[in-house]
Amino acid sequence: MGILNVTPDSFSDGGDHYALDDALAHAQQMLAEGVDIIDVGGESTRPGSVRPPEDEELRRVVPVVAALAGMGIQVSVDTMRAGVAAAAIENGAAIINDVSAGLADPDMLRVVADSPADYIAMHWRGHGSEMNQLAHYDDVTGEVMTELGARIGAALSAGITPERLIIDPGYGFAKDATQNWQLLADQEHFVSLGYRLLVGVSRKRFLGDLLRDGRGPRPVLHRDDAAVAITTLSALQGAWAVRTHTVRQHRDAVEVVARLRQVWDAPEGHPSGLR
Repeated sequence: MGILNVTPDSFSDGGDHYALDDALAHAQQMLAEGVDIIDVGGESTRPGSVRPPEDEELRRVVPVVAALAGMGIQVSVDTMRAGVAAAAIENGAAIINDVSAGLADPDMLRVVADSPADYIAMHWRGHGSEMNQLAHYDDVTGEVMTELGARIGAALSAGITPERLIIDPGYGFAKDATQNWQLLADQEHFVSLGYRLLVGVSRKRFLGDLLRDGRGPRPVLHRDDAAVAITTLSALQGAWAVRTHTVRQHRDAVEVVARLRQVWDAPEGHPSGLR
């Protein structure tokens, strides 16, 4: 899943693809590198971010979605607003990626349930302006699974069928570095829930902290190799997709794991504990 932020303030690429022509050019680059889904976002959800008005988010997102869908590209839309979700679906979006799992807008689950779109429900505790103050857990994996489980239940109760539901542990959202690493260590618990799993760690702060040197955290644009390592782990564990700013390296990692699985699954293959 390739990230296409049409925002002026996203933490990694804010402003790079803000104009329609720039957004479409980047989409073409991702297609050439093997992207499966393009995730269009018109609101930055980085810590400390300020939400744009809904009409501004619509202005940013809808023309890009319509253009990409018109080209036959599978489009996801990263939004917490039911109105934006409805407009995106009307213009061809196949997936709604809601980082709040319906908590930010009470109409979201109904809008998606009444549509053919798939739905990504992410673990979330609050908007970017407050998320860092909400990163308190006694048992991060247990609490995230419980809270995400409640949102899964809400989505199912609203009429979103299990085969349309995708889950995301919400790496970096109301979680500090230690909590993110613990969730990654326990990621197979989320796979075991039986829903498709989306993993989104691309360029996030905890990777910069891991790779820090005497000058401080690794700069944002130099964290991609570490994210590829997590993509490899996620592919081995059976994740459905990874959400990334760069496509080619992650596509390569997924292809390596897919080829190994062919060997492992062959009659003469040698089973491994990594399967």
